[in-house]
Amino acid sequence: MSPTFTVFTATYNRAHTLSRVYESLQAQTLRDFEWLVVDDGSTDGSRALVAGWAAQAAFPIRYVYQPNAGKPAAFNRGVLEARGDLFLNLDSDDACMPTALERLLHHWTAIPEQQRTGFTGVTALCVDERGHLHGQPYPRDVMDSDSLEMHFRYRDRWERWGFHRTEVLRAFPFPVDQTARFVSESVVWFRIARHYRTRFVNEPLRSYYVARRREDQLTNLTRGAMRGRLPYHLMVLVELGEWWRYAPLEFVRSALAYSRYSFTLGTGRTDQLRDMQGPMWVLVALAQPVGWLVSRIDRRRLR
Repeated sequence: MSPTFTVFTATYNRAHTLSRVYESLQAQTLRDFEWLVVDDGSTDGSRALVAGWAAQAAFPIRYVYQPNAGKPAAFNRGVLEARGDLFLNLDSDDACMPTALERLLHHWTAIPEQQRTGFTGVTALCVDERGHLHGQPYPRDVMDSDSLEMHFRYRDRWERWGFHRTEVLRAFPFPVDQTARFVSESVVWFRIARHYRTRFVNEPLRSYYVARRREDQLTNLTRGAMRGRLPYHLMVLVELGEWWRYAPLEFVRSALAYSRYSFTLGTGRTDQLRDMQGPMWVLVALAQPVGWLVSRIDRRRLR
């Protein structure tokens, strides 16, 4: 029989942290899951490590190896390989509470069965490695909303964690760009939000490790990172204008980032404006002088 959950972990040379995930899963009070590890080209002995766990674990472990192609490609592979109805991503250096799967399933089944086809999943809170809640809780203990409303209306930008129905993720794969190896996850979450709701709950179920969250700063981006972030800002400006009234500064930031990255990557002023309409055309046009100036710095740094 298929498990309820596929717990998915994409890994790349994380043999030194994967035990955190394994030990968390060993401690789960709910056993109706599989652990699917997609190894994105590791060279650090991850295969042997996972094989050793698979031989002794009290739950099924599947290991899939692929040549290094980046996390979006690994995520898509995991979704295709998943056997569970519910797909839960747990990063290769994070952990979760012993009752995490049990509580996520509790919140899912609390949604009336006839309504669940309109939901993509459940999202909960996170704590850092010291046990401190990351950010603020949701406005209500249980909220049925979507990631667009949470992001723009409620300004929820904190670290969160939850699952999606596997069949929903199969309908909304991550775009894969071999020159970027990365894409802003919100591009997918926002597209799902146009079709499905999420149940948000004020319960911390994942522990994430801040030390590894050292993403490139806006002044220290590679061209690949810019290519990966550009689709998000383009999406905000072209597809999400109805949220302007809730978070106008978010659109200003996206206009500046979109113009900056576009100039740095060689897209000229006219081409940047081609897909823009109405107020967003004006916003990007106004952002272009600043974007051009910052892109000059980027180009000198990236030579």
